[in-house]
Amino acid sequence: MAVAAALLRRRALYSALASSSWLHDTSFCYICSISGTHSLVNHPNLRLQRGYHNSGKFDLTDLTHPHIWYPNAREKKRNVFLHVGPTNSGKTHNALKRLEASSSGVYCGPLRLLAREVVQRLNKANVPCNLITGQEREEIEGAKHSSVTVEMADMTTEYQCAVIDEIQMVGCRSRGFSFTRALLGLCSDELHVCGDPAVVPLIQRILEPTGDVVTVQYYERLSPLVPLKTTLGSFSNIKAGDCIVTFSRRSIYMLKRRIEMGGKHLCSVVYGSLPPETRTKQATMFNDEDSNLNVLVASDAIGMGLNLNISRIIFSTLEKFDGICNRELTVAEIKQIAGRAGRYGSKFPVGEVTCLNSDHLPLLHSALKSPSPIIEERFLDKAKLSPDYFIADCEDMLKVAAIVDELPLGLYDKYLFCLRLIEEYLERSGWQQNGRRDFLQKPKRLHQEYDASQLRKYFQEIDMELDITMKRLNVR
Repeated sequence: MAVAAALLRRRALYSALASSSWLHDTSFCYICSISGTHSLVNHPNLRLQRGYHNSGKFDLTDLTHPHIWYPNAREKKRNVFLHVGPTNSGKTHNALKRLEASSSGVYCGPLRLLAREVVQRLNKANVPCNLITGQEREEIEGAKHSSVTVEMADMTTEYQCAVIDEIQMVGCRSRGFSFTRALLGLCSDELHVCGDPAVVPLIQRILEPTGDVVTVQYYERLSPLVPLKTTLGSFSNIKAGDCIVTFSRRSIYMLKRRIEMGGKHLCSVVYGSLPPETRTKQATMFNDEDSNLNVLVASDAIGMGLNLNISRIIFSTLEKFDGICNRELTVAEIKQIAGRAGRYGSKFPVGEVTCLNSDHLPLLHSALKSPSPIIEERFLDKAKLSPDYFIADCEDMLKVAAIVDELPLGLYDKYLFCLRLIEEYLERSGWQQNGRRDFLQKPKRLHQEYDASQLRKYFQEIDMELDITMKRLNVR
């Protein structure tokens, strides 16, 4: 009932947001060993830790051998294939071909959009595939394949083939532990790992004590990417297929209005806090040659999870606020975003990239010529770690833990809340329920950015409810 109720509320909110006239018509080099914390909660690994404790060797701060936390995977000598290369090089495509051909398998990706894309691909190839994410669970009777967001990966099921996509996200301070857990814990005969070449040395070192056989396959970009020597100049030079990249919602809509005021183009918008379904719809309208939305204004959310027919990437800036401070984009971030220009087999096989500001051109050209920095390690406080690991950034988790600790919940439920990082929702709980209920009972047409922003918050709150419920239902 809880899932059904949350799904109904979510569907109502999505319908309102997707049809909003305002939306359409108006003007990190680290791998996280916080997976150790996860193993203490996850039942099979809790038993392993308990046995280790009874042996008299248990030390809660000793995280130097995380590979032993996954005994099912250690019983196998896995064949691991690292598929590494730039954006638009076919690395994930080849890994998925092997997944399609396997008798059983799992795809682990960082986004719901990617997980659903793989489900559609496999089902189209007559390979029944389940979808399991924090918010959705679509299972097909008899299916031997699953496509999941990486946090939902099952470490106890045996597969012939497993795929981990965007492995460079082991460097993410908040989500890297999920990729560590999948890398060490997936119980499969073959493990295909896709991502940036910069991660290869680290992955090789991490897998060395497991006894797995590691093979590295390097890929080259299938279509050329041309860094332009001049800036865009005037907004009158915007053309169909262009994508302007900026890093705040306010600047996204400011640029959208400025482009549309010229009278030549209408814009789709894509950014991280849009619900995934809305992002997909905006991308679909941009890709549709019959649509009048032929220019895209987006954040770095375009870096993963959406197939986009972009002719030219135009950076409005090469700086972003990362939650702590304003900083320059890293080499890896610039290359990831710029690489979305040009797509093999599309209307724009050759990609171009430039900036609005001429002062940014030297950094752009330098970044595109540079190899991505090697991902290595980080160390934190007193925990004893292998040099290839660091503890995840737990600051937000600790804030949530302090809030939920007083609630009448079991330890595992409190842990799930901490993973979801929902302190801002809990602090608003006094008014969020009434506001959300009133909106659903009296739907309205959105015309102001404030209304759409409020709706996005309601959507995220319902998404959070689904995420927590799905994690509780997931049997690992």
